[in-house]
Amino acid sequence: MDFSNVTNGILRYIDTWEQKLIDLPVDTITKKRNKQNRTIKQILDHLVDSAANNHQRVVRLQYNDKLDFPDYQQDNDLWIALQDYQNADWNITIQL
Repeated sequence: MDFSNVTNGILRYIDTWEQKLIDLPVDTITKKRNKQNRTIKQILDHLVDSAANNHQRVVRLQYNDKLDFPDYQQDNDLWIALQDYQNADWNITIQL
């Protein structure tokens, strides 16, 4: 099965959005935006964290019959504060 069209499409999507994120002005990424009063920097870094957490869940589900995962929802604000996303390097966040 040839997945080159899918792969190329994903790469084009990444190239397009990577540049759009790089081009965002500092004021735009640091202004509080949503009902939780988070910035674009905080939201994107939090998504990176969520991806890492979900990745390990998928791997563990392949070899464990039953898993109990922590409920991160109640700790979202704490995770964001502890990781200091607001002061993270924007370019590194984009690369992640």
